Parts: sequence; C-alpha cells; structure tokens
Amino acid sequence: MPVSCRACASSSTAALGDRIGRRASVLAGAVLFGAASVLAAYAQTSEMLIVARALLGLRGTALMPSTLALIRNLFHDAKQRAKAVTLWTTVMTAGISLGPVVSGLPLEHFWWGSVFLINLPSMVLLLVLVPFLVPEFRTAQRERFDLLSSVLSLGAVLLVVHGIKEWARHGYDPLPAVTMGVGLVVGFVFVRRQKHLAHPMIDLGLLGRRTFGGPVFANLLAMFATVGMAVFLTQYLQSVLGLSPFRAALWSLVPAVGAAVAAPVAAALAQRVDRAYVMGGGLLVSACGFLWMTQVRADSALWFALTGAALYAGGLVAAMALATELALGAAPPERAGSAAAVLESGQELGGALGMAVLGSIGAAVYSREMADAVPAGMPHAEAVRETLGGATAAAARLPDETADAVLTAARDAYTHGMSFAAVGAAVVMAAAGVFSLAWLRGAGRAKPPAEPAEPRSAVLPS
Repeated sequence: MPVSCRACASSSTAALGDRIGRRASVLAGAVLFGAASVLAAYAQTSEMLIVARALLGLRGTALMPSTLALIRNLFHDAKQRAKAVTLWTTVMTAGISLGPVVSGLPLEHFWWGSVFLINLPSMVLLLVLVPFLVPEFRTAQRERFDLLSSVLSLGAVLLVVHGIKEWARHGYDPLPAVTMGVGLVVGFVFVRRQKHLAHPMIDLGLLGRRTFGGPVFANLLAMFATVGMAVFLTQYLQSVLGLSPFRAALWSLVPAVGAAVAAPVAAALAQRVDRAYVMGGGLLVSACGFLWMTQVRADSALWFALTGAALYAGGLVAAMALATELALGAAPPERAGSAAAVLESGQELGGALGMAVLGSIGAAVYSREMADAVPAGMPHAEAVRETLGGATAAAARLPDETADAVLTAARDAYTHGMSFAAVGAAVVMAAAGVFSLAWLRGAGRAKPPAEPAEPRSAVLPS
C-alpha cells in the first residue's frame, strides 16, 4: 500500500470515526485487519496478495488515529493525557522494532504466509477487551460524511508524491511535473471545499492554530528523517556488514531501547520546562545523531553505527511524543478523530517525502561513484551501478577477484550515499528544532483552556 494512500485512508477513516463512533471504528478496523491478514497468509496469486496488503495498509492506518482519538476523549486532564500519549508512543515504537524480530521466527519453521498470522492474537485481544474497557464516543450531531473530500484528498496526495518519486528516480521529465501540478490543483480544490463545508473532513481553523499546526508540521519533518533513513540503516546492517535478516532485526532493537527511554524522560522534562524547549532539544539531538551517521563507513564497528541510530531515534521519538500530546490537547474532544487523522496523515506524507528525497540523494551518490569504479564492458555493469542489491547479486556470478573488488566499491559507495542522506536529514532536523523553539515557545507553558463538558450523547454506555 503506497504511503500516500495510507495517509488519505487514515484521514478519511478517522473523520468517519467522529461520526459512527471511535470505539466502533477501532473494532471494525480490528476485524478487517484480521481478515486481511488471513487473506494475505493464504494468498494463492500475486494479485490476491497485493489486494490483501492494500487492505492491511488501509485498516492499519485506521487503527492508529482511532486509538489516539480515544485517548483524547478518555483523558481530559493534561498531565494524564501526556502520560497516556507517551505510553502510546513508546508501545508503538516497541511494536515497530519488535515486528521484524517476531516475524522472523515463524519464517524459520513455516511457510512465508505465516508471517501475516502473527497479527491475529493481538486483533482477537483487541476485540475481546475493548468493548468492556473502552466507552463509545461520537459527535453529538450526526454529520454527513463527505465522500468527495475523501476522493480529492486521495488524488492530491497520490499525484504529488508519485510525481516527486518519479522526478527523483528519473530526473526532470514533463510527465512528473504535470502530475505534480495536477495534484496541487486538486489539493487547492480540496482546501477550498473544506472552507465552505459546514462539517469539513479537515478543520482548517484547527490546523491554523499555533498549538496544533506547529506540532503537525514538526511531526511531518521528523517522519521525513525517520523513514528516509530507516531503509539505509537496514540495508547497511545486512548488505554492508553482512548480518542475516534475523540478526539485523535483533540489533535494530538497540535504537528502539534508546527511543523507549527518551519518550518518558522528555515527558517528565516537559512538566518542568516549556515543551518547545524539550521538543526543540530532542530534534537537535536527532540532528547530532544524523551527523554521527555521516562518519559511518563500510568497515566501521557495529556499535558505532548503532550508537548514532540510537541517538537520532531517541531525539525524534521524544519530540514526536510531545508534539502529538500538544496537538491532541489543542483539539476539541468532538473533533478528536479528525485531529488524530491530520497528525497521522502528516506523518505518512513526511515519510513518503523522506523516502523520495533522501533515497534519491543516496542513490545519486551511489550511481555516480559506481559509474567511475565499474568499467562499461564488465558483465552486469548496469545492475552493479544501479543498487547495492544489484551489485551483490552480480558479484555472485563474477570471478572471485572481480567480485571482491565490485563488492568493496559498492559498499563504499553505499555508505558514502548514506552519509550524504544523513547530512540532508541533519539539516532538516536542525531546521525543525529551530522552528519548534521559535513557533511553539510559550505554548507549552500556557494554561490549557477549560474543557467543555461532553454532550450527553457524546459518551455512550458500553
């Protein structure tokens, strides 16, 4: 499922959750996510697997904003909500890190489709416990879901992100430029429509608030760096250092530990000082972590790369947890689903842009260096020049001496590309840190406005 599709799916589904009920949205997402997991596990054709993966992406991104919206409704006290969001962020980070490790275990003993079945126990647990532990919340006023707004948002993001990726991959071409232009026009139509709707899918007035729009933008930049560098680190561990996928997944838990520690520490600091300083500090720490990664080489020790990764991951998660809590606190309870959807959509869009921009930087450096290192007449020269994976596959079919020379050059070129991408991530994180300090200063100290009482029809009995 393309990242851009997931962004729009989360926005549409969470906005729908404001109308049908947030608990109902979580339960429906769990049922469909479990069904899609079974479909993927037993897919008999590639087409069936693609459809199942698309459904998993749609329902997975629907669950996250729905759970955030429930946190907004359940915790009206700012301190309690901060603790809840910190725990939510920590658990999410742990889940993302443990996923590759847990997924690798069934693959050691069962068929490839078994990796999808690990989703079922958690979905069953969700279906059993949520009806008893979580009350239902929905807006008191029955609002019509605007299908056209959903289609417009999907078209705008899809066209713009696709154009950016094609431009980064092949260079300037009229078609990607036209695609991005059409996407921007569709986005303009979407924004104009939101301004004139009585019940918009995205509340532009809320997005214009300093305490909501600022954290959303900071989260977008944070995900730009996080997702953009994630692929580099994974391939570095496996293709450069030669670790097996399972060992690489285990070592990837080290940065996650740093992130899990950083989130509660940042939350505790935010109780004593302005959130803007803690957020800005976290983003600047992550910039230092990315600068550390610029010094990683093909022959660097494993601990050296993991230390840099832990540093930038800790800073990013600390800042994102505070940004999420600040944005949720700025949203009225009756618009919690839409607010959470905007947060999730911003993160997905930031991740898509990070993969496109930072990935293209690393690929360009790799291709340039390998073009000079590989003679044109060498067998499989084109594959060697394109990607590290292509170079590794080609080396298996070359004489030993040639293969060693190709792999050495390819690994050096890849780490150089990763270094340049890390510079880009560091610059973006430094800019995000300065933005947080300048734009959000004082917002974290301000006394939150009194919460309006929930309408009687908004909280429904379990």
